[in-house]
Parts: sequence; C-alpha cells; structure tokens
Amino acid sequence: MSALLRQIPANIPPDIRKIRIENSHLTELPRGSFENVSALEYLWLNFNNITVMHIKSLEYLAALKELRLQGNKLSSVPWTAFQDTPTLKILDLKHNRLDVLPEHALRYLPNLTYLDLSSNQLTIISRDVFYNWPVYQRSQSTEGPLESVSNAVLALHDNPWICDCRLRGFVQFIKSVGPPIILMNSYLTCSGPKFRTGKFFHEVELNSCMKPLTSALDTNLTVPAGLNITLTCFVQGSPSPAVWWTYALKLLRAFNVTTEPISEDTVRSELLIPAARPADAGNYTCTAANFLGNSSVAINLRVVAPWASTTPRGWAPVAPAEPGAHVEVRIAKQTVYGITLEWFAAAAAAAEPGETWYTLLLGRYDAAQKDTIYIGPGVNTYSVTDLLPATKYEVCVAVRNQAPRKGQCVVFVTGSDVSQMEQREKLIHIVVIVCAMVLAVPAGMYACTAEALP
Repeated sequence: MSALLRQIPANIPPDIRKIRIENSHLTELPRGSFENVSALEYLWLNFNNITVMHIKSLEYLAALKELRLQGNKLSSVPWTAFQDTPTLKILDLKHNRLDVLPEHALRYLPNLTYLDLSSNQLTIISRDVFYNWPVYQRSQSTEGPLESVSNAVLALHDNPWICDCRLRGFVQFIKSVGPPIILMNSYLTCSGPKFRTGKFFHEVELNSCMKPLTSALDTNLTVPAGLNITLTCFVQGSPSPAVWWTYALKLLRAFNVTTEPISEDTVRSELLIPAARPADAGNYTCTAANFLGNSSVAINLRVVAPWASTTPRGWAPVAPAEPGAHVEVRIAKQTVYGITLEWFAAAAAAAEPGETWYTLLLGRYDAAQKDTIYIGPGVNTYSVTDLLPATKYEVCVAVRNQAPRKGQCVVFVTGSDVSQMEQREKLIHIVVIVCAMVLAVPAGMYACTAEALP
C-alpha cells in the first residue's frame, strides 16, 4: 500500500492467491505481468495510475475470480483479454475514464456476478453489448428454471449519458431489465442533450435515429440590393446533425450562421447576408450530416440593383425620384491614389436621415460601367484608396431608389505623383469646362456636376 512501485514485482511466490497493490505508481499492466502466479484468485490494483492494459496482461490467470481496477486512468480496456480468465466473477472498473463499450465487450465474461462500470465517461452504449453477454442470454433462456441462473449485479450510474436516438436501445434495455440482472442503481440520468439534462431514463421516450432531411420554404429568392438578407433552411434528423452553408464550393463564415433547435428532431439554420450586392447572387447550399448520412438544399439568390449600375451621363432613373430628396457632395480629403467623400442629405422624403441608405457610383469618367457601392444608414463618408494616378474619375452619391441629380456628382483627376501633390498642397486637380455648382472643397479646388464636359 502506497509503495513506490513502477511495475508488478517479479518475485511474487507462485502459490499466492491474493495480491493487493493500491495507491502506488503503477502505470501499465504489460504482457505476462502474472505469468508466475497462476494460482492467483484475487487481484486488487485500485487507485494507481494505470492507463494501459496489454491484451495478454492476464495470461496464465485461469483461476482468477476477482479483478478490481477502481480509480485508475483507463480510457479503454482490451476486452478480449478476459478470454484468459474464464472463471472471473467480479470486475470492478469504476472511477476510470472509459468512454466506449464495444458490442463484444462482455462476450468473454460468462460467469460474472458483479460488473461495475459506474463513474466513467460513457455516453452511448448499444443494447447489443448486453444482449451478447452470456449471463443475460442465460437469463432469457426458456430452458430450465429461472432459479438456476445466478444473479448478476450491474452498476452503470454516474456516467454522462447522452439521451438521444443512439441510446434508445440501451434505455429500453434498462427499463426492461429485471432479475437475475440487478441494477445497483436503477435511476440512471441523462446528461444531454440540454433539454433532457437531469431526467431519469424512465422519464424519456427516445425516437429512432433518422438521416437528415433538409428543406427550405423558398428555394428561389429575388431581393433588392442593399438589404440585409436571411436565408433559412430547416433540418430534420436524429441525432441532431451538424449544419453548414457553402457558396461557390466555399464554406461560409460561421459568425454569419445561426443554428437553433425548434423541436426535438428539427433545427433551423439561418445565413445572414448583410447589405446584399449583385455580386452576392448565386446558389447557397445548406448541408446537414449525422452518422447516418447527409442531405442538402440549395437556395438560389438573385440581387436586383435599385437602378442600373451602368448608365451613360444623364443617369436615367429606374425608379421615380422623390421630390425634395437631394444630396450635397464634397471631397473632404485627398491622397495621391484616392479621396474621401462626405455628403449631406438636404431632404430625404423616403425616410428619416438615420434610416436612409445611399448608393455611391464610382468609375473612370469615360468608362461605360461604374462600380456600385451601397452605404447603410448613419454613414456619410466613404474613402477610396486604390485609384490610378493622373486619371479622370466621376463619383456620384444618391439616396437609394433614386438616380443621381445635378450637384450629386463630382468629376476629378487624381495627381500624377506624390512630389507634385506636395508642391501644390493638393492631390486632386479639377478638369472643368462648365460647373453647375461649386461645393465646399479645400482651397484651390473646384467640384463640378455630372454635366461637366470632358
């Protein structure tokens, strides 16, 4: 007891019938650990640090009746090792780290009268583990009187059981078990899923497992640009499946996805697309998977701009302009390769200023197509940092659902290099022939409407 042993002593007398080594420092049971003590009947190795048990560690122990390994660190047991101990009656494995019990685990323990697997890490067990146990098979046999079958005590409490469909057969077994199989503690409780935590086995009814089935209320969506869009899919499956979204074969970022259960076997998954743009259009796939298989559903998204993003000068509106909705634009800051715009909505009939969305159109002055950028409420500045030097550009800002008006577009030319800008103390040169209005810009700068000629 409490000896500093690192291994099983090699000089144990061969006629020893009982060995008890506890609170020592044993870490493993290697092959042939007891080959010289074939008379051994009782082996207690409680409260050591045993993590490994060799498949032939019990070889030569045909007379062994009792094996106690309580309070060690075993995460698995080589169950076929018990082929070498056919007379074993007591097996104590409580307070270990066992998390798996294979279906053949008890097949080689035909004479057990006590099996303690309590206080481990078991979450799921197939009922076949016990249906394959010779002790249970004898108890169910119709041949001979029941009194001839010895009682067997079974301890399975204090494990973190996950009460979903995978445990259904085991729960049914526990509910039906009776003499000669006796549960040391029949009040087994669920540790998960969350809505079943703390419930007793006899209080739950578990469904059969099912492969995921995915669906969506609408698989074809057409939405206006600039809105926050939420795509939703529903998934039925048991156990609860893992759900993820893909777009163009790429996995979408998890922080844009929320998945929550809405019933015992159904979850709802939502994908948020903030301020949708035409570039966001395409097929979004919701996929779900559990151990039985996987399923997916595709949602086709079409994003329609409030007006054509590429129009010649004149900006013919797609939607009628709202009376009085006017935006004043100015260049607040200049760099060699970019500008910072500021704008002010003098009047926006469509919404309160704090709710108004804007559209910014930017491109080379002679380009047939211009980039469209949607700006959310509460923002009135935008910076562009990747423009070409010595290049003529046009930029317009308008209230969403309107075409740009006079005074809402600025034509400018970026500087040719840094030194030139420093010398002139400016980074944007104005090329103007006709100016419809002059905006508040830095000294020596002029801003013109879209009516300015090249």
